[in-house]
Amino acid sequence: MDLALTTRWNASRHTSGEKMIEEILSLGFSRVELGYDLRLDLVPGVTRMVKDRAVRVDSLHNFCPVPVAAVKGHPETYTPADPDPRIRENAVQYTSQTLRFAAEVGAKVIVVHAGHVTMPRLTRELWALHEAGKQSSELFEKTRLKLQITRDRKVSSHLEYLKSCLDRLLPVAQETGVQIALENLPTWEAIPTELEMEALCKQYGSRHLRYWHDIGHAQVRHNLGLINMERWVDRLQPLMAGLHIHDVLPPAADHLMPPDGKVDFAGLKKIAQTDVFKVIEPAPSTPEDHIRRAVEFLHQTWGESRAKASTENQK
Repeated sequence: MDLALTTRWNASRHTSGEKMIEEILSLGFSRVELGYDLRLDLVPGVTRMVKDRAVRVDSLHNFCPVPVAAVKGHPETYTPADPDPRIRENAVQYTSQTLRFAAEVGAKVIVVHAGHVTMPRLTRELWALHEAGKQSSELFEKTRLKLQITRDRKVSSHLEYLKSCLDRLLPVAQETGVQIALENLPTWEAIPTELEMEALCKQYGSRHLRYWHDIGHAQVRHNLGLINMERWVDRLQPLMAGLHIHDVLPPAADHLMPPDGKVDFAGLKKIAQTDVFKVIEPAPSTPEDHIRRAVEFLHQTWGESRAKASTENQK
């Protein structure tokens, strides 16, 4: 089973792209996802390592490298669902640059945060109520209902903004041969929901628009009663480009390394054994031994992918 590690884990600690990649290789990885905090000074070393075939880049997390106009790397510096046309223009410009950089380093997909509905952040109120043990309270149910109703009332214009950007970005994706994968996010204010993701893919009918399933984010949504995670994993599997892998302690303490949280990784074996990209996504402060233990746990839990087994059988 091929696992990649995101450079989000260690980019902040390095001034050399080679040293950054070498640290990841020392943990036994041969694949990486280039993270959204990859600075321009790290790019030459990364491209040299790729050219020398020392490492394989499976995916990039938008925006990569960090836009020159940004103070620091962040996936939502500019979002394509934002009401501000200037922000959307920057989102298109820098996402296009990420697509072209992805093609340069041989990556097949970029992971994109589409944005959020402009509304009160009620998901955080649900997190606080859950942490206080009030997830079965009347206040929790009222807050969740208010969250869903408010979002339903306000989301339509944001989806149109997103589509207007996708109309411009998908030709770039086709030109470069790199897929755009919209990531599920942990809050209900985020765009798109699982249902909206399915509708977008159906509307565009393009193999260059895909879904990126973040296991931890889905678990948070499930913990808050916003989705049935198992049902949506099965339903969206045909649209998936890849997985971000991390664990969660309820309700929303994520980016832990398995098995330190409560995610049912055994229940995800079916999807993990497909040929989707699989990227371990620890917090930057995660110790090396936690990552090694996670890799061992995932291999024991998920085993060898069917795609890899099929390839081996053909040799």
